[in-house]
Amino acid sequence: MKPASGQTPRIAVVTGAGSGIGRAVARQLLDAGWHVALAGRRPEALAETAAGHTAALCVAADITKAGDVARLFGTAADAWGRLDVLFNNAGIFGPPAGIDEISLADWNEVVAVNLTGAMLCAAEAFRRMKSQQPQGGRIINNGSISAHSPRPRSVAYAATKHAVTGLTKSIDLDGRAYGISCGQIDIGNAATGMMHDVGAGVGALQADGHKLVEPTFDVEEAARAVVLMATLPAAATINQLTITASGMPYQGRG
Repeated sequence: MKPASGQTPRIAVVTGAGSGIGRAVARQLLDAGWHVALAGRRPEALAETAAGHTAALCVAADITKAGDVARLFGTAADAWGRLDVLFNNAGIFGPPAGIDEISLADWNEVVAVNLTGAMLCAAEAFRRMKSQQPQGGRIINNGSISAHSPRPRSVAYAATKHAVTGLTKSIDLDGRAYGISCGQIDIGNAATGMMHDVGAGVGALQADGHKLVEPTFDVEEAARAVVLMATLPAAATINQLTITASGMPYQGRG
């Protein structure tokens, strides 16, 4: 729903906005009349997301670097003066590996993006939401169904996504006094480039060792769920929302 004539547009920052779920969410927010700062490492991909939208602001940034994160939120504040929503979305799977196989470098890379990067962005958003007038805002963390039930050989991804759940709950608790809420969306098998092999004939490794082509669903439906969370009035919060492809192995995986 677009803002009424004369109403101040709402402001969002979306990380990982160059592709997949981040791109779909950013475009749906822009179509609904929001002003959106698009963050990601690839300027060309951000420009593709922003195409046709005058209220999009592209900011090339690496969320694992505190200076880049500060610049991202500072650029949005300079442009629009406040922040209503952060969709904390950027993340990576990392290479498939068990706990006895993963290298320290690969482990650290996944932790840096999925957990430390999410923390840095949430911290910067929290500071700005706390200091702005009127106070308040909403942080939405992109978790995963791996925050509940991991896939085989995904130790770094699963560990970081479980940690994001703790981050979400801590932010929501600490934000109560300032009108800052934090919720988490856990998405299973949205049809993005990251999930291509799962539903394209290659299949995903299952707990018993075989591969299974799993159902997927349109990424736009996942984006609609995020936009629902973003557009709730301040008096309401979705603390946790799980959306999956119908029939995919999740309940009692394997």
